[in-house]
Amino acid sequence: MQSRSRALLAIIGAVLFWGLSFISIKISIAVLPPMTLGAFRFLLGTIVLFFIKKRLAPEDRLKREDVPALAGAGLIGVTAYFYFENNGVARVSASEASIIIAAIPVLAMVMERFLPPRQPLRIRRWAGAALSVFGVYLVVLPSLPATGFSGSASDPVGYLFMLGAALSWVGYALLTQGLSAKRSRIYIVYWQSVFGFLGFIPFAFFEQPLWGSLSWTVLAHVAYLGVFCSALGYWFYVYALQHLGVGTSSVFINLIPVVTVIAGFFALNERLAALQWWGALAVILGVYLATLQGLPFKRKGKA
Repeated sequence: MQSRSRALLAIIGAVLFWGLSFISIKISIAVLPPMTLGAFRFLLGTIVLFFIKKRLAPEDRLKREDVPALAGAGLIGVTAYFYFENNGVARVSASEASIIIAAIPVLAMVMERFLPPRQPLRIRRWAGAALSVFGVYLVVLPSLPATGFSGSASDPVGYLFMLGAALSWVGYALLTQGLSAKRSRIYIVYWQSVFGFLGFIPFAFFEQPLWGSLSWTVLAHVAYLGVFCSALGYWFYVYALQHLGVGTSSVFINLIPVVTVIAGFFALNERLAALQWWGALAVILGVYLATLQGLPFKRKGKA
């Protein structure tokens, strides 16, 4: 019972960390370009993970045969993901960005259906996927030209960046899946973070941060992203997975956009159009339905 209580606190902590991360990105990205922000963030995150790994798995050394999968996952799930996400958050509101990212489980579900080993067809899951996609459409609609709607000053290109982030995360999950069965989670996340951090460096050299605008407030947000979101947030999530399971954890993760929207309202004075509120509700409800464990749908004439 004590482990379950700690796991509930852990998943709530992860949700709060990641929900608030969009606010910190929005503030930091105005001074630090996307790849520079990613480099600083994961430098801090990797340092924290190093000490966690040293305590929990000091005997684990990097295995040569794991390098391709770890490097690939790090470059896709860290470098590419945060390139897309940071650029996306720079162009749309933090609230809108978090709602788009909330659709990641739906994209993962689609990939599971068409890539081996294929998952069985479930009506509830696909209905949830369709509802979630429709919700994303409602969120994006007010910013599109010639729609007759108003209420969003977002750049439509930002949504494409957020879609790129979502696809990058699905690719990361696929690359990580094979390692999970044979390596510890701290081993995987630490080395992925190392490779992801290294991936930022060449691109960061070509960016021009606004060093003159760098303040203690921005540095605090970068530190928050590195320590709490990149290191502790993931670690809390892993602990919750071990004690609560994927289903219960996914229900809590679906609340990330709720945290972001509330924080965006107070911290950034962000407002969603009425249509976007309905879209946000559809996304969250759709992801919830898609991640529930349902009975397989059997076509007529087949066992």
